Amino acid sequence: MLLIAPPVAKPGEPPAGIAQLAGCLRHHGAACTLLDASLEGLLFLLGQARDPKDTWSVRAWRHRDQNLAALRSPELFRNTDRYQRAVRDLNRVVELAVRPRPELTVSLVNYQEDNANPLDSRDLLRAAADHRNNLFFPYFRERLPGLLEAKNPRFVGVSLSFLSQALCAFALLGFLKHHFPHLQLILGGGLITSWMSSPQWNNPFAGLVDHCIAGPGEGPLLALIGVDRPREDLPPDYSDLPMADYLAPGLILPYSASRGCYWNRCNFCPETAEQSRYHPVAPATVVAHLQGLTARVRPVLIHLLDNAVSPALMQAFCDQPPGAPWYGFVRFHEQLADADFCLRLRLSGCVLLKLGLESGSQAVLDAMCKGVRLDLIERVLTALQQAGIATYVYLLFGTPTESLDEARQTLDFTLRHHQAITFLNLAIFNMPLASADAGQLPGGEFSEGDLSLYRDFVHPRGWDRKAIRTFLDREFKRHPTIGTIIQRDPPLFTSNHAAFFSGCFSWPTIQDD
Repeated sequence: MLLIAPPVAKPGEPPAGIAQLAGCLRHHGAACTLLDASLEGLLFLLGQARDPKDTWSVRAWRHRDQNLAALRSPELFRNTDRYQRAVRDLNRVVELAVRPRPELTVSLVNYQEDNANPLDSRDLLRAAADHRNNLFFPYFRERLPGLLEAKNPRFVGVSLSFLSQALCAFALLGFLKHHFPHLQLILGGGLITSWMSSPQWNNPFAGLVDHCIAGPGEGPLLALIGVDRPREDLPPDYSDLPMADYLAPGLILPYSASRGCYWNRCNFCPETAEQSRYHPVAPATVVAHLQGLTARVRPVLIHLLDNAVSPALMQAFCDQPPGAPWYGFVRFHEQLADADFCLRLRLSGCVLLKLGLESGSQAVLDAMCKGVRLDLIERVLTALQQAGIATYVYLLFGTPTESLDEARQTLDFTLRHHQAITFLNLAIFNMPLASADAGQLPGGEFSEGDLSLYRDFVHPRGWDRKAIRTFLDREFKRHPTIGTIIQRDPPLFTSNHAAFFSGCFSWPTIQDD
């Protein structure tokens, strides 16, 4: 079996989904090969850039190899200005490679086509049929025939996790269907799971894909090869991915300690709307997995992919550290308001926590069913700051109960606690199609595509997207204190590289090979 992560996803760490599948398949004796076509495709694209014209493009093109090497070295990450210049220059080379195709907008982390909607199944099927027109077709043509001949798989699985991968994933499927019709094609991943969770799902890809898989893929994949009752909670296997080629100052090791969310009540969250079940891996098993993985692959950083790292797992890390610095998403929890606990968490290797504050208005938080009080949030931020743990705080504007007044409360709250907020992510609310509020507010289509997960709505308080953007651009971001926080965010890589610029990362732990 060949498992592929398609272009384009952030090239800072290996794809966790296919590595998790590989760990299970190989444990049960099934041979499989992993291909990170996103990383390889981007590196291939960088090599195709030609004929720079302007001064910036000439400089970026001339230094692309040096910038690639620098982004894989700790030294660059010690200098924020040099890092930002290297990232932007490398991204400029990607843009240079795309310049002959003005209908495309492509970066190191994104892929868009002016005339194709990745949320429209007709456009996705058209991308498959017209796969020769895809930007990555030359890479597919060069890479895949030899790999398929060498490995001779019966099945090829494509893991579609992000919208930025959708059009290229279907071009890849179209390439495989056209040139290797004997292969059985499998489509899975987080985005497919969300699409298949929709009540409107009526598989439009049956003529192209042999099997669409929602949720965990281990059981369905093993069933295809005749294995029943697979063992659960096995560690991922990254062994045949190019670990030294990712754009990071050492290996960032992604790991999922759970599926779903243990809270699962926030009414703005797709997890709640999709009724995803929470399945945690036992904390002792997580610790054993991570200690074994860190001993083998020596990561500089562990990225916990959970929607919310559980209090039980954080306690387990305090008792038995995972073996490398780590970061992940957590809920504001009473446990994190304990200064002594946060100090122990810091000693376990925690360098950064991502937290969904969403709003500085208690009324808005209550309407969201967040289950937290602002006084708890204040105590958590204080305790984390005192312990030396950086924070990446998420704010969400435009929920149905918010207005300009509540948005200004969020601004005031952020300013009062700015010293405890290391990074900020600002987002505008999208209404999940399956949420309870979606049927109660007037509105229309969010996207013309049949695969959209969201719907537009008429804001009951007149707080529409244009008004929110005006507030963010002219008031929120313009405050010098807020501007300083926003400017810290690593360009393009954002939270994936934020820990290295948090002031909490222990650089002496990094070893240059």
